[in-house]
Amino acid sequence: MPEHVLVAVDESDRSADAIDFACTEYPDAQITALHVLDPGDFYTATGVEGGAMANYEEIQKHHENRAEEILEDAREQAAEHGVEIDTEHVVGGVSRSIVSYAEDHDVDHIAIGSHGRTGASRILLGSVAETVARRSPVPVTIVR
Repeated sequence: MPEHVLVAVDESDRSADAIDFACTEYPDAQITALHVLDPGDFYTATGVEGGAMANYEEIQKHHENRAEEILEDAREQAAEHGVEIDTEHVVGGVSRSIVSYAEDHDVDHIAIGSHGRTGASRILLGSVAETVARRSPVPVTIVR
């Protein structure tokens, strides 16, 4: 039985399913919900025109506030299962950050939704779940 389960969370339904899975399957484990802020999203929002850097901090703050909302939703969802979870957000490439977090925090299982990103960004970036499963040093459950 895993002692520390990492659940990657975003705004997708599959992410919510991953929280449900972890809370149901591993209610006695330490569960950490991790949201990754991709700095590429900050640049996309600011554009590359002049003045982009002036808005960068404001846009980053907006993304950080949204991350806190996502993590609060995860805490509330876990509480519905009678489970208290830890939450954290980091800035970086999504797949790499999830794998690095698992390596650095004694995680022994990762749960991730089968797809969170949609449309062109998913095609361009590849499947985060697939990349995490390939690179993870610990077992990964992809929740569909």
